[in-house]
Amino acid sequence: MSRCSSAAHRALKLTPEGEAFHREIGAHLQGIARAAESAGSARRSPGLTVTTTVSFASLWLIPRLPRFRATHPDVEVYVSADDRNVDLTRGEVDVAIRYVSRETKLPHDAVPMFGERMLPVVSPDVARDPRTPLKRPADLARHVLLHLDDPEGRVPWLNWPAWLAANGEPGLKPAGALRFTLYDQVVQAAVGGQGVALGRLPLIAELLREGRLVAPFPKRYDSERGYVALTAPHAGAREDVVGFVRWLDAEAASMRGQLGLVPAAGARSARRAPRR
Repeated sequence: MSRCSSAAHRALKLTPEGEAFHREIGAHLQGIARAAESAGSARRSPGLTVTTTVSFASLWLIPRLPRFRATHPDVEVYVSADDRNVDLTRGEVDVAIRYVSRETKLPHDAVPMFGERMLPVVSPDVARDPRTPLKRPADLARHVLLHLDDPEGRVPWLNWPAWLAANGEPGLKPAGALRFTLYDQVVQAAVGGQGVALGRLPLIAELLREGRLVAPFPKRYDSERGYVALTAPHAGAREDVVGFVRWLDAEAASMRGQLGLVPAAGARSARRAPRR
């Protein structure tokens, strides 16, 4: 039997040596636990935490963050990309950029960003290929269409049947199809010349501006969805949060002007900075 314990009435009883060992190792374990908790808190609680969808983070927010950093170099930003809505009352995030419908009930201080517009996009090489011209919607029958996988039909406005029906080609049969679980994968495949994607403005605006994607014809439609910025209750008076939301508001206003988009419905303009 171990020198650290002895049997008494079928219970475990520490010997004096065991009690000393328990005290010593317990102190070490408590120190490790405190260090782990501190490290976890440091990871979870940077200067400013913003949560949004995976596609919005990768295609819209992250490419623009250098502009925010240029004017706010002392603000540390942590982007938490998650397609689930994070509870803003739990204190884990400061700002949420949400993808909402026109019917979504929003808090009074929600900041409207922009609506959403859908249009076909391809790589420049695909658009220039004389063997498979893209001049009108019917020409999509010669191409592979890139789909966002949606087996339960939760986001029909993001997929081809809705766009084709709205543009006079409800029964069109394409040359092929590729399906992806995430929208940024759909866009990546389009940039790589693998087919035609249904582009979402403003998410693909930067790729269009850079010439990595082109819109072969102007046929488009506006979805019933849009983006808004929400501030967590605990963070509303923080200057770094107010500055970030103001920056989002300015970026969104600029994009609305460039693309002719309307603000997402049901929200108001950005709040003012708190008085000091």
